[in-house]
Amino acid sequence: MKIIDLNKENKELIDQAATILYESFKDISEAWSTMELALGEVYESIGENRISRIAVNDDKVVLGWIGGKSMYNGNVWELHPLVVKREFRGQGIGKGLVNDLEEKVRERGGLTIWVGADDENNSTSLSNTNLYENLYEKIVNIRNLKRHPFEFYQKIGFIIVGVMPDANGIGKPDIYMAKKVRK
Repeated sequence: MKIIDLNKENKELIDQAATILYESFKDISEAWSTMELALGEVYESIGENRISRIAVNDDKVVLGWIGGKSMYNGNVWELHPLVVKREFRGQGIGKGLVNDLEEKVRERGGLTIWVGADDENNSTSLSNTNLYENLYEKIVNIRNLKRHPFEFYQKIGFIIVGVMPDANGIGKPDIYMAKKVRK
């Protein structure tokens, strides 16, 4: 596996990244429920103050894709999105892409990477509960009910820094996670 920049000149790799995004999220998120929306997301990731990287095999088949967006004058970068082709999950590709993004953010002077891990499908113990009462206790005792990605991010050094209740509708929070990348 090799991680390279995704650029506007390579339409085939852009199409592959969009297909992975669409296939992974079409049934669980309205954001990428069509190929057109997925393609728009990929093209948007290739621009000023952005990082767009893909993991490819020797045959230039895209295995995964990660995007980063500069915020707060470049001090903080949003990781958005991260997706790995279904049949290659659990093989370290996601971790490799995040590590690569961290290095690129450091090279650009960034201090922190953050990610919003939506819970639109009742995948954690934070869903369908009143997060306006005892929020800290609920965050400390969070449980993963359906393979929610917050545990993946925790394993690679991210911590929960906040929660936005009802971000995706009543009882559907967004879990904010961050990681310091500058020593």
